[in-house]
Amino acid sequence: MNKVSIIVPVYNMEKYIERCLDSLLLQDMNRVEILVVDDGSTDETSNIISNYQKRFPNRINYFYKDNEGLSEARNVGIKLAKNEYVMFVDPDDYIEFDLVQNLKKYMDDNIDLVKYKMRKVDNDGHEIEKISGPVFGKLSGEEAFNTLAFEDVLLDSACIYLIKKELFIKNNFEFAKGAEHEDFGLIPIIIVKSGNVISIPFYGYNYVQTEGSITRNADYTRTLKRFYDALMHYDNMINYIKHQEITERTMKNMKTYYTNAILLKLKQLNKEDMKKAIQEIKARKMQNNIQINNVKQLLKRLIIGINIKLYLKMKG
Repeated sequence: MNKVSIIVPVYNMEKYIERCLDSLLLQDMNRVEILVVDDGSTDETSNIISNYQKRFPNRINYFYKDNEGLSEARNVGIKLAKNEYVMFVDPDDYIEFDLVQNLKKYMDDNIDLVKYKMRKVDNDGHEIEKISGPVFGKLSGEEAFNTLAFEDVLLDSACIYLIKKELFIKNNFEFAKGAEHEDFGLIPIIIVKSGNVISIPFYGYNYVQTEGSITRNADYTRTLKRFYDALMHYDNMINYIKHQEITERTMKNMKTYYTNAILLKLKQLNKEDMKKAIQEIKARKMQNNIQINNVKQLLKRLIIGINIKLYLKMKG
């Protein structure tokens, strides 16, 4: 029987971890291992998880480690996972009670990667926004990426995929340790390397907009690090695809996807940092990644090549 390990990387989430674990305990437990990786919490998180583990010893596996960040906690979880599939849930979020049940048939069909939908909710569970995207039956990894890259507004969140653990193992995939935007760096590559991918319309993941998440997003030092980490992920992607047997179309689309995301991040930087960041973009000749399929795209490439700041102003 195919089973799934739900990996929860956690650090100092005493306010939210119970809600998260309660949602996981509602899943089809014949198929689920709940694997909590505590990244060195210093508040009551560790005690809360320990109490849950004592109450549900056959359902929850708990691993405590020194603090190294979200990426490394996920990587440890992947290595510890006992089952054929893995899923990721952030500790301040929660999933619908029947998510795993809705994924059962795809595990039985041996699908490599299944994408489901996310909705944003407030701390009381009231819906803020449903994040839509394309729905499709079985496609190759490249076909799926080439569809999602231009039609989906949320391609690279690890939390909305059921993933075969084998994809991590046989490709030596890991989330970049210590880096921001770790999903951006890895999920597009995982999609491309999947043998088959399905995207379903089920809204199974609840992303909670907490006061803490808003505060973290307002941290400018972290914003600047996000930009340069995104550039690092771009460089890693370029180096990776050089050695892969993938189509020219997919290579172009991957470059375009990463480039568009990085250009948008420029708008979050102050004037001085933006000037330095633009030089990094020009040094990589990223403007050449803008595809020209129509006049609008031609103008976009020309404007970016001449003046990236002008392009950002035109984008509003």
